[in-house]
Amino acid sequence: MTQTVELTEDSRSAGSAVAENRAGKYLTFRLDNEEYGLEILKVREIIGLMDITSVPKTPDYVRGIINLRGSVIPVLDLKLKFDMGATEDTEETCVIVVEVLLGGNSVMMGTIVDAVSEVLDIKENEIEDAPAFGTNVNTRFILGIGKVKDEVKILLDIDEVLTSSDIAMLEDLGKK
Repeated sequence: MTQTVELTEDSRSAGSAVAENRAGKYLTFRLDNEEYGLEILKVREIIGLMDITSVPKTPDYVRGIINLRGSVIPVLDLKLKFDMGATEDTEETCVIVVEVLLGGNSVMMGTIVDAVSEVLDIKENEIEDAPAFGTNVNTRFILGIGKVKDEVKILLDIDEVLTSSDIAMLEDLGKK
């Protein structure tokens, strides 16, 4: 059974988190035992896991494409993208449909996560910069580290999670 939750403009407009001010509303979700967050303005909807059509010759983290109300949307497994192993499909597994920017163009894509947690309003003083791991570790996709209720949430910049070649390939999939 497909479960759909649509987010209204009102629920998104209250939580703009821009580079200068990262405070705002974040949709939090789980990958393995870690909690992550996405800016609510980037989230278009949350859907239950549905049939995904695999596409040959795509990277292993690309699960395939879905037909969402007449729009073909590429879907990727965020755990595979982060080299955390494949997501095991469970009752809580879902797809977060996000809007990413590529050269000023908006591209819709789905990201598979283990479970969606909640929407949190995170204040600026609760967000720290990503720690430095050295020159060989790219942390550009980490918007910051949220410290909420004695828990750590890794806040992702979804526009930076994928490389421009990843997005171009996913955009091409969405046109098929």
